[in-house]
Parts: sequence; structure tokens; C-alpha cells
Amino acid sequence: MILGEERRAVVRTCRQMQRLGLVVGTAGNVSVRVGDRVVISPSAIDYQDLTPEMVGVHDMAGAAVDAELEPSSELPLHLAVYKGTGATAITHNHAPASTALGLVVDEVPCSHYYSGMFGGPIRVAPYARFGTDELAGNVCAALRGRLGALMSNHGAVTIGPSLRKAFSLLPYLEYVCEIHEHRAAGQDAGRGPDGPRPQRAEDLCADANSMSWSRALRRCACGGRRGRGAVLGAATG
Repeated sequence: MILGEERRAVVRTCRQMQRLGLVVGTAGNVSVRVGDRVVISPSAIDYQDLTPEMVGVHDMAGAAVDAELEPSSELPLHLAVYKGTGATAITHNHAPASTALGLVVDEVPCSHYYSGMFGGPIRVAPYARFGTDELAGNVCAALRGRLGALMSNHGAVTIGPSLRKAFSLLPYLEYVCEIHEHRAAGQDAGRGPDGPRPQRAEDLCADANSMSWSRALRRCACGGRRGRGAVLGAATG
């Protein structure tokens, strides 16, 4: 079985997303890129039943190299992101807060330092039918200069230089979305600016961007190595 380590890492990551409540049923998908090969989770398979042998390997044109099942319907999206960024891993989930916000906003402003981990305000890709080139283009545009994006009426995407890095961003993305939800709820409840004035969003992003971990993450997303070890990172643990 070619790229066995990567296939096993995809299975583990899918199951981790399910355990954390970031996906339900067979929703979401995960992939890693190794050179001109993409290892991606299959379509319509429950993650508890998923095995490494079910995870397919495809080339950058989408053709099957070693795959017994149909790939995720979002393979075009994954391929487009890989072609447009330096990322070597992608996760897509349907977490509650990020999915809900994608219904009502066009962008999640910087409301916490964690926003800097993604490169700034988190954009929402306009709605398009799943599996289409239109959706792939919308998500690529939303990810420009970012490590994460929301998808209108759909969920969220994170990218990184390894599967561990891409997956590790998911809880932070969901947290930022939850903070924005609470902030909006407070405003709706009539809580005005009676307390200390909140720091401006642009200042928060500037402060967050000055942090070494934020710079390192963005460097990886913009031009990380595509070697096998770089892709797997510590996601194999």
C-alpha cells in the first residue's frame, strides 16, 4: 500500500474530528499532499468504519492512483487549494459555531489574539454547491493570506504545512467563532460600551501578528516543504 503512513494519519484525523464534535456522520474531509500525490478521505464512509486501505491516493489532476472507493466530493476544492497555496494538508469540518457564523456574516473580525493565528479576519467563502469548481474558487479566494476560512452554509476549512498543524487550528477557529457569537449576543441583549473600550480589531490583529507562533504558522502555510516528513508532522502521534 503506497503512502501508508499518510493514509493512517488521515484516518486518525477524521476520527479525532468526530470525537471532538467537529463533524457528524460522514461529513467533512481530510487530505495531505506528498509531491504530486494527494491522499484524501473517501466519500460517504462512517469514520468509525474507515481504514487506511479505504483512503485513496490521487494525482494533482484528480485521477485515481490507488483508490478502491470514490474520493470525497470536495476533491476539486482540495486540489485547487494545493495548487494555489504552499499548504500540504487540509481539513474541512462542520463544527457548530463556525458553521452557524457562516450563515450570517461575510467575515469574522479580529476579536481575540487567536485571530492572528489565521493571518487576520476570517473570511467567509460565498455559497456554492459542494464539489463544484465554483466552491473551490470561492474557498481559495477566502484563504488568500489565511490559514483558515468559513464556507457559507457549509462549514470551515483549515490548511497547514502538516496534518498536525492544520488539525491543531480547528479548535482555535471554533473558539474565535464562539467568541464572536457571544459578542453579538451581548450586543443584542443591550449591553452597550459602558465598560472599557474594546481594543480595535486592527490593533488586535497587529498585536497577534507580532507573536512568533503566528509568524511561523503563516510562513509554513505560504511556502512549507512538501516532503513526506513535513506533511505528517506530529499528526502521526
